Amino acid sequence: MTNVVAGILILTAVVVLTAVIALLRRWYDGRFRSPRPTERLDGADLDDAALGERATLVQFSSAFCAPCRATRQVLDDVTGMVDGVAHVEIDAESHLDLVRRLDIRRTPTVVVLDKKGRITSRASGRPRKADVIAALGDLVT
Repeated sequence: MTNVVAGILILTAVVVLTAVIALLRRWYDGRFRSPRPTERLDGADLDDAALGERATLVQFSSAFCAPCRATRQVLDDVTGMVDGVAHVEIDAESHLDLVRRLDIRRTPTVVVLDKKGRITSRASGRPRKADVIAALGDLVT
């Protein structure tokens, strides 16, 4: 009887822990946050891609990442709506030195650069279009 009770308690604890982790990940996914203020990227970091006149959205992706395709569409929509904003997609597997330098831990990760290449914010996971536009904020006004 005590084995059954112990098993039920363990199962309940695992289910509760899993639910908490899922809720936290859902809340953090796609949220933009401010990074270290000294980071800066240039054309050499971005495979000689030109920075946008006002801002650049840099997306770190991988080949088999399903959310990366949806993120690409969101960022393409935003660059089509907002003048002077460029979208650059970086294959994380081919740029491991940059991934390590910026502490990219998952794909997709979106990094927002100002017109001089300074990182102003970043988000891991698939962002919403409204969050991307909000992250651009003062850079495009």
